[in-house]
Amino acid sequence: MTTTESAEITELRQTVCALHAELTRNGLVAWTSGNVSARVPGADLMVIKPSGVSYDDLTPENMVVCDLDGKPASGRYSPSSDTASHAYIYRAMPEVGGVVHTHSAYATAWAARGEPIPCVITAMADEFGGEVPVGPFALIGGDQIGRGVVETLRGHRSPAVLMRSHGVFTIGGTARDAVKAAVMCEDVARTVHLARAYGELAPLPADQVDTLHARYKNHYGQR
Repeated sequence: MTTTESAEITELRQTVCALHAELTRNGLVAWTSGNVSARVPGADLMVIKPSGVSYDDLTPENMVVCDLDGKPASGRYSPSSDTASHAYIYRAMPEVGGVVHTHSAYATAWAARGEPIPCVITAMADEFGGEVPVGPFALIGGDQIGRGVVETLRGHRSPAVLMRSHGVFTIGGTARDAVKAAVMCEDVARTVHLARAYGELAPLPADQVDTLHARYKNHYGQR
């Protein structure tokens, strides 16, 4: 490992550790569930949360560096039980730099129903470019969940998928982007659930979704 790579990994340990605090701050996780990972640029490595460690006890030093087969490359902690799925996503989608998994309440309720979140508000058109889709049910432990994530999101504008009867996986160009998608997924899941309590919902027309999504991606924020 070169000095540059070591510096990048040190920085990513700090970033990934700090981003886990966003999961708790936004109410997306309970106890030790959930995880954030980041790809190490220029190397077949990723940094991910250790398995079963309290969020209060997370430090940059106990983040786990793994190769893209999910095998720990350094450190004494065991990586997240979702590591194989994260690794599969990175192998299959080279444009992805960060992956997040949560069991956030409202979004997971949609996942439990096996029902996509329909695109009925502009915030969904902006962030997701349409509905938040549902992925197949898969057991935890191997890379089957990762395969389902890739199968569902490849060619889809949404950075979030509701894995059936499980929870949310999000992807992004960076780990921060993936965390943002997880926060926004829970926000729209809650809003659309509340709206649906008052009656049927009408999805936004496709051309309006396209316009809103393009504006958000190309013009929103600072450039």
